[in-house]
Amino acid sequence: MTKQKRIGGLLALLILVGIGLFSLLGQKQSESVAGNKPVVQIGSKDFTENLIVAELYALALEDEGYRVDRKFNIASSLVHTSLINKEIDLYPEYTGTGLLSILKSPLETDPEQVYQTVKIAYSKDFNLTWLDYAPATDSQGLVIRTAVAKEFGIKSISDLQKHASQLRFASQGEFDQREDGLVGLQTAYGDFNWKSSKVYDNSLKYSVLKNDEADVTPAYTTEGQLVQTKDYTLLEDDKSFWPPYNIAPVAQSDVVKKHPSLSTALNKISSHLTTEKLTELNAKVDVEGKEYADVAKVFYDSIKE
Repeated sequence: MTKQKRIGGLLALLILVGIGLFSLLGQKQSESVAGNKPVVQIGSKDFTENLIVAELYALALEDEGYRVDRKFNIASSLVHTSLINKEIDLYPEYTGTGLLSILKSPLETDPEQVYQTVKIAYSKDFNLTWLDYAPATDSQGLVIRTAVAKEFGIKSISDLQKHASQLRFASQGEFDQREDGLVGLQTAYGDFNWKSSKVYDNSLKYSVLKNDEADVTPAYTTEGQLVQTKDYTLLEDDKSFWPPYNIAPVAQSDVVKKHPSLSTALNKISSHLTTEKLTELNAKVDVEGKEYADVAKVFYDSIKE
């Protein structure tokens, strides 16, 4: 082998070694950068709306470079404990639920006051952070058949109370005994002396109304069936009896502090969620039969910048 060939071979070897080292350094640097964005474990409760919103959170964080572990469909009674135990990093919660069910605090009706109450208490008691709450509120309500509402001129719960003796109530059992149910309603509005009252499973309430087996039922204010205004009318809570249930991300405070971009991404999602929009998204799943992940993706694509 000539001297020139030996030198050429040595140069080629050095070049290959250099390329290898460069690639390795680049990989390490890339891993270091990726390491700044951890895997975020997002939970959700086990109903349509919470699944949609949790998926919106996941899509937003993935766009920010986070890897997301979806831990959806957790029972509502367990999801807060899952967050406390650090089995998840965040999930969509409702301010009214935090106030009444978790903190056991007195009922309040001002949305900002409720939010500040739960935000301060969660930080102090659980080391959890409430991010911005959405305009959307999934509160308790009463729904009446639209034909009946028109017949009696009923638009509000006060109107309903005056005509209760002419109407059939489709209860869900425990609603009649709860302070935030019929017991509290009667304190605020007066007695509801229904023409009749029967207990039905919550999943059947809209079919019960549609089949003319009852006239009025408890509901939540963002249920998808409420887009069918020809059939169902949501009554105005004109005495503001029920507290607000604005939806917001609740997260581990340590995760929020370490990764500020997480808050920014999730707060953008909250800013786009109105009560009307949540009702519409729920309807696409519960009325039209679409998959919640597909519904979330279409909406997310429409709002992302």
